[in-house]
Amino acid sequence: MNIHFRSILLCIGLLVLTACQSTSSPHQNTPAEPHEIAALFNQTTPEYKPYRADKKTQEDIPPIITPEASPVAYDDLWQEIIASLAFDIVPTPSLQKRIDWYLKQPGYLLKVNKRAKPYLFHIAEKIKQKGLPMDMVLLPFVESDFRPKVHSSQSAVGIWQLMDSTAYHFGVTTDEWYDGRQDVLASTDAALDYLVYLYQRFNGDWLHALAAYNTGEGRVKKAIRQSKKQGKQGYFWQLKLPSETADYVPKLLALSYLLQAKHPKFKVPKLPNYALTSEVDFAQRFDFSVLASLTGVSKKQLHQLNPGYLQHQSAPEGPHKILLPLTEKQLWQSDFFQNYFSQTYTVVKNDTFYGLARRFNTSVNALIALNNKQTSLLKVGEVLKIKKAQPLANLMLEYQVSPYLAQEEKQPVLTMEHEYIIQNGDSLWEISKQFNVPVKDLLTWNNLKSTSLLKPGKKLVLHLPRPAQTPKKPEPKKFLSELEQLVKPNTSP
Repeated sequence: MNIHFRSILLCIGLLVLTACQSTSSPHQNTPAEPHEIAALFNQTTPEYKPYRADKKTQEDIPPIITPEASPVAYDDLWQEIIASLAFDIVPTPSLQKRIDWYLKQPGYLLKVNKRAKPYLFHIAEKIKQKGLPMDMVLLPFVESDFRPKVHSSQSAVGIWQLMDSTAYHFGVTTDEWYDGRQDVLASTDAALDYLVYLYQRFNGDWLHALAAYNTGEGRVKKAIRQSKKQGKQGYFWQLKLPSETADYVPKLLALSYLLQAKHPKFKVPKLPNYALTSEVDFAQRFDFSVLASLTGVSKKQLHQLNPGYLQHQSAPEGPHKILLPLTEKQLWQSDFFQNYFSQTYTVVKNDTFYGLARRFNTSVNALIALNNKQTSLLKVGEVLKIKKAQPLANLMLEYQVSPYLAQEEKQPVLTMEHEYIIQNGDSLWEISKQFNVPVKDLLTWNNLKSTSLLKPGKKLVLHLPRPAQTPKKPEPKKFLSELEQLVKPNTSP
């Protein structure tokens, strides 16, 4: 659920996250739109059985295949996830190694589920809304064991392990106040958009798309070209990829297989099939201590649920969203909401919940929850609580009375100039990902426009962070030889 509090005029709206079922869509002969993307399998790859008996060639635009909607309503989220898994997997020898690993860690999912618990329902809903195969809900388990603050050796961050350049490309903010890659819901939006992009770039082949998510689009395309030069068809299992990537896709497939097979040795968690947390957008700057006082949620728990915030305050320019450990009904009935954001309305003849919901820009479910009603019947003269629109009091503390110390001033990052020779097939985005720099910086450094064409053999200038200098014994010249080859002589920070 999503509530927007305006800094001048308070407007509250709820996005009710309810468990909805996928519906089947007809086969199409046009490129897939992002919201239509659904499970699709390379039917000639031996590791998969065809989901449907549709014949196609590699040149054909892939049809959209959506699993049939299940009439069963699940009380448990994991059971609905398992019923919705779309990859039809045969446990071949290439997967057996990873399957065996999971079976040696039978409590793996139980342990990681504890970290996923506040977020998993929201992520599953986002996946359904985009029409992606539900198997993608397992990707944060494979990527990071669902640790929002984890940083890889390659500077990928968060449960989806996004690089800074990828996050920036898909609208995720990263600055001294906030790192959206650590924000579970914001990074989920970016990661799913990235997966849709890769799905389309690889003509509906999910294995290629997943491999590219791990190792980069350019490297997978190069591996496909090399495979075809050898007379092969370029399927994922035929590609020569880095060992990490070659093992990465089987990790996801093995986990999906074990869940679908309901292996007796692999323990599956239990989780209520509704949102355990609610996202609130205050639309104005806030201090965590003020929110803790208003909501009754401790500062520690607020920070734990919202790891994207790096300081004790939101950034001057936002975002200003916060995840609260309250269900939809709990939020509407909380003292926090009742005291600050509700007023009364007396029911008159012909009033209905539907009409009142439209009139006051809310939902029927929200009104019923706010008033703790068991039915939707209204009586003339009955007094209802409704939301109210009013300016929200200042959510910041004055510096003099803030319990927090002033933030340390950030030291400027020293950089060095580096030349890169453009290769065939390069794009600004691929180069930005390779060196973990924003595309906008590449454009600025090289006086380019976003529409500029890259010519193979030409040079691009990059300003990369200079390695940290610490006092120590002089290094032998051999140690610096590689660095001297990369850096122009006589450059300054």
